[in-house]
Amino acid sequence: MKRIAVIPNSSKDIGLLNTKRLVGFLQSSAEVYMDEAYSVLGMNVKYVSPSEIYNNADYVIVLGGDGTILQRASECAKHRIPVLGINLGKIGFMTEIELDDMEAAIKKLLDGDFVIEKRMMMKAEIRKNNEVQFAFHALNDVVVSKSTGEKLICMELSTDGEAVNRYTADGLIIATPTGSTGYSISAGGPVVDPRMRLFVATPICAHMLSVRSAVLSSDKVMKIRLDSEYGGSDAVVTADGDVQCYIKDADEVVITESEYDFELIKIGNQSFYDTLIKKLS
Repeated sequence: MKRIAVIPNSSKDIGLLNTKRLVGFLQSSAEVYMDEAYSVLGMNVKYVSPSEIYNNADYVIVLGGDGTILQRASECAKHRIPVLGINLGKIGFMTEIELDDMEAAIKKLLDGDFVIEKRMMMKAEIRKNNEVQFAFHALNDVVVSKSTGEKLICMELSTDGEAVNRYTADGLIIATPTGSTGYSISAGGPVVDPRMRLFVATPICAHMLSVRSAVLSSDKVMKIRLDSEYGGSDAVVTADGDVQCYIKDADEVVITESEYDFELIKIGNQSFYDTLIKKLS
């Protein structure tokens, strides 16, 4: 019997009505695990602590939007657990299954009628005085941007020690192919097939006459370094939309391809480009 962890977004699934519907459908065919925080609802599942939920699952089903998947992507990737997304959001590039199709999609999952699409992730290290302070992983993007109310920031981007460009801008987005349809596309970046392995560097509101996105190889080491042209303005570093830290003049953000791949369950024949046209037209 398959072991399935169900992860809802309670702000999108009001009253967890759709979660209860999903659990009811799964109960006779799978062992269902949920975070013990939901135990007050009394659903017939096995409640475990947040740290244990990934140790008790063959698959994860997320009910929410792409943001809900992004919040769980690193842990799922580290545990090599494939993820199926049920769309309760607005766009849903990764949460492709709509509510009307939920039961049919779950039946295919239980029958093994699906494919797993591997998505590259990125690893970022924050370095101060050439010493690593901490590291984190991201599925969509890592963004270095000016702090609220600060002036423009000046950054240098290099790969394997070779200069790529110097930006005076509100920030710089380093996106994976999966993240190319997120913040990056709104800043003018290109759309990339999510099965590819590369990075896209796109400046945010650059104060430059001519600037374009740069497509960079994922097998090289990228560094973003602040300089002091504008008085050493601080910058904030985010990963998949969540703030990680603040950096100062001469600090570096070092980005490489992660050793982990995110595994996305794909059901049906809809291609990435079908989804792209449907969601962004």
